[in-house]
Formats: sequence, C-alpha cells, structure tokens
Amino acid sequence: MSISFGQTELPEEQEVHLRRAVRLAWLTIAFLVTAVTAVYLAMGSSQAMKAAWAEDLLSFIPPIAFLLAVHRTRKRPTPEHPYGYHRAVGIGHLVAATALLAMGAFLVFDSASGLVKAEHPPVGLIEIGGQVVWSGWLMIAVLVYTGIPPVLLGRAKMPLAQSLHDRVLYADADMNKADWMTAAGAIIGIIGIGLGLWWADAVAALFISGSILHDGVSNMRVAISALMDARAETYDGHDPHPLVGRIDERLQEVPWVATARSRVRDQGHVFHVESFVVPVEGHTPTLEELTDARRAVVELDWKIDDLVLVPVPELPEQLLPSVAAERGESEHHDR
Repeated sequence: MSISFGQTELPEEQEVHLRRAVRLAWLTIAFLVTAVTAVYLAMGSSQAMKAAWAEDLLSFIPPIAFLLAVHRTRKRPTPEHPYGYHRAVGIGHLVAATALLAMGAFLVFDSASGLVKAEHPPVGLIEIGGQVVWSGWLMIAVLVYTGIPPVLLGRAKMPLAQSLHDRVLYADADMNKADWMTAAGAIIGIIGIGLGLWWADAVAALFISGSILHDGVSNMRVAISALMDARAETYDGHDPHPLVGRIDERLQEVPWVATARSRVRDQGHVFHVESFVVPVEGHTPTLEELTDARRAVVELDWKIDDLVLVPVPELPEQLLPSVAAERGESEHHDR
C-alpha cells in the first residue's frame, strides 16, 4: 500500500524514509521519558540541571508535532480545505518554535537572576549501596546518559528531513544534535561547584538557556516566513529551493514558450506552483499543449503537488516582484 501526503503519492524512497522517521520519533519520545525522569531525580538544587531538565521536556514537542503533522497531512483535500492539510507541518513548526522561544527567554532570566543574586547551590553527599558518594557524580552520570543518544538520533533524522522536506523533523534533528552541548555545559557547571566555583552552575545554566533561546528564535523566523507564503526554500530555511529554478528552466524548454516565471509556495512537504508563460509571437497554445507543459513540470519532482499554468502576453511584474527586483539590480550594476 502506497503512502501519500494528501493527494501526493510518495516515491518508494520517500516512503521508506517516512516510515523510518516515524520510528525514530517514537524512539525519541521513549528515550525522553527515561531522560526526563533520570534528570529530575538527580538534579537537586543545580540550576544547570534544572535548565537541562527543561530542555529535555521541550524536546518532547518536535517529535510529537512531527507525528501529528504527518497524520494530518495524509488527509486528502476537502471542499473546506481545497489545498489539503499540508500547512499542519508549518503549524507544528511554529508551535515548537514558540515553546522554545518562551522557555528559553524564561530560563535566561532565571539563570541570570541566580547569577546576580550569587546563589550557592548545595551539592551534597548521598548513600548508594552502603557507600557515601558525592551527588555530583550521579548528576554527571545522568547527563552523560542524556547527552549521547540524542546526538545519534539527530544524525539519523537529518537526512530524512531533507528527503521529506520536513522542517519539524529538521528542527527536532537540529535540537538533538546540539544536546551534547547542554549535557557538557551542565557537567562543567557541576564540576565547578565541586571545585568551589559557586558561579559555574549559574553560568552553565545561562549557556544552556541561551542555546534554547537561539533555537527558538531561528526556528520562529523560518516558521513565520513559511506561513506568510515566502518563496520556497530548502528544508533548513537557509537557501532558495533549487526546484524553483528547475521549474522555470523546464517551462522554457517547451518549444512554444518564449519565457516563463513562477511563484512557488511551500505548503509543508509539498509545493504549490503558479507559472506564467509567454507564448512565442503568433502562437496560441492549445489545450493539449498546455496540458503537456503542465505534466512535464509536475513530473520533475514529487514535491510539486499542484501547478497552475497561465498563458500571458507578458510577465506580470506586479505579481512577480522578483522580475522587477532582478531588473533593478541589473540596472544598478550597469550604472
């Protein structure tokens, strides 16, 4: 049975990747249950441990958002939702970014307050199996446990996020890959307390909080941009998606097309495309020619979920600001 996003059936490679991504999301949730429990039981009064615990709690949001978004985007379009449910990916991304931003800002304030107040967190002794040990060693052991698996999970998810063009999965993978910094920062803070450096714990907590806040800000920027119908970009939101240029190139290869430009919206996993084509002088394209040209573009990539092809006498610059922008830039260089 084939897997689809709405009305878009996935190629075999993406089907395999989606199944693996779902398994990794569930594995992440199962691991986080153990990690959050272990950190809570070991954290004591350490601010760094509390910040690490908060980040582990926040780490539940991206995999849950990914699973919910995948479930939702499988629904086919309806009269009420003629474009399908692909925006569920953008909503999930925005929810995750908002949670990161809010918690990061709170933890930065809390950690900075502890540093200003010169709070001295106690890290005492505990008895384990009849042996009295410094509780800091237990904290460090827990942090090592919580720091290594997320890095491996993140590295496994990253290529899947690229293949599926899934920004929620990318945000999850990016957070997982950076978790080692959280664990390392908290370990340094605990060792600092053991060496009598009371401020090391607060500084480590501030470092972890700043990392959470940075993730929130960067993900919020990409999520809002996508929901505001910005041009389609790569899964990490860093560059224009190469498929945009390929669409125009493919249209300009059609014999009866003189020039063509497209607007491409990222709906989540898939793109919706509006292409404006100027026929060669004296030629009026037939319905069959328009259908063939549309099919040629749709077959470029599975992510092209829908395409509207509009023959026009000239490119509508007011609808394609990039045309005017590029022309203006060219004129600037000519001067």
